[in-house]
Amino acid sequence: MVYASRLKMLGLSLLVLGLSLGTAQGVNPSPGHQTQPATGHGQQQPHGDAHHGTFEVPPGQAVPTLNLVVHTDALRGWNLEIQTTNFRFAPEQVNQANQPNVGHGHLSINGEKSGRIYGPWVHLVDLPPGRHQITVSLNTNRHQTLTHQGQPIAATVEIVVP
Repeated sequence: MVYASRLKMLGLSLLVLGLSLGTAQGVNPSPGHQTQPATGHGQQQPHGDAHHGTFEVPPGQAVPTLNLVVHTDALRGWNLEIQTTNFRFAPEQVNQANQPNVGHGHLSINGEKSGRIYGPWVHLVDLPPGRHQITVSLNTNRHQTLTHQGQPIAATVEIVVP
């Protein structure tokens, strides 16, 4: 019960942080300690996105890529760097008509959707001890998961909390 409550609070915090970050620049985190590139191939769709459906990147259009890097925050928690190519975060367009390779991200922690991501950095705090799978998917303005050749464009990293 306490764990579920903390995850909900974390999700709300991340949503507020995502709104305030937008496309923040100038963050100087410590060197990254985990990197996992992703093309979306062979990865499962993050839990909670199924009701929004998927949106296949049309043939001939540049396919977005996604890579996650975790940086330990000097004060508390972790800074998640979301590196993309061929994709633009556009929080001002959420819930509007889809635009090619424009949208936002969906964040899931241990398979539970925690919130939206509107820019390339998210601060993660209050993760309880243990292993945590942090997944980000790229989504259209209308929340559909972007896919390429039927596979979600998503990436996952693991954070181990002592």
